[in-house]
Amino acid sequence: MKKIAFKNKAIYYKLDGDGYPLVILHGFMGSSMAWNYFASQLKETFKVIRVDLPGHGKTPTIDKVHTMELMAEAVKTVLDHLNVKKCLMIGHSMGGYVTLEYAKQYPEMLKGIVLFHSHAAADTEESKENRRRNIAIVKLNKKGFVKQFIPDLFAEINVVKLHDEIEMLWNIADKTSAQGIVAALYGMKERTGKLDLLLNINIPVLFIAGKEDSRIPVQNVLAQAILPRHSEVLVLADVGHMGFLEAPGETLRMIHSFASKVFNE
Repeated sequence: MKKIAFKNKAIYYKLDGDGYPLVILHGFMGSSMAWNYFASQLKETFKVIRVDLPGHGKTPTIDKVHTMELMAEAVKTVLDHLNVKKCLMIGHSMGGYVTLEYAKQYPEMLKGIVLFHSHAAADTEESKENRRRNIAIVKLNKKGFVKQFIPDLFAEINVVKLHDEIEMLWNIADKTSAQGIVAALYGMKERTGKLDLLLNINIPVLFIAGKEDSRIPVQNVLAQAILPRHSEVLVLADVGHMGFLEAPGETLRMIHSFASKVFNE
């Protein structure tokens, strides 16, 4: 991985392939490494840029709270360094929140966005309370939190057969510091809603949702998918919150098709 200075720390990123730029932003307690297979397929056609968001992967914790604004600024620093003028940004879960913040701050730099098991609403009061509880748990027992959190991201039908993938995610999350996890939880709790942005956005938006997603119910995604002028939706059967691992073939085909369209418009 390569790195670039950001706020007296370093942001790590990975660059593969050549062609139109696709930027992949991982989710909470993930890293660029979780997207190795995806990147290996997409790099045949596109330039694939993966960023380790603050406090995740190799990128150190930058602050006590990692706001979506801070994370978007980190991504912008990488893309400016690589001289990327326009890209398709693919954000998984928390990475989708960062993608929406990026679309708010730097709309001229995007050809389209993919909200991969993500959405544009702010946390509900119940969600905020869950974040507070998770922060307390992580401070007491990070390993226990990670062990329980990861399998719940998958559809029940996939937990046994995707044992290796779950093991990989456990290893990534295990290497994520408690400070990095807590900073992200605070940032997600404080994030603002972006429903107005979806309503007024001028670029195509692809929503990918899992029918068995316990984190982001599919009906919530479908309700938001009617907001943009140009939106496409892929609903995955027997998939939870991790479609890039639970249904890699289907999701890769859809992203390939969507990317080809947005860059050829």
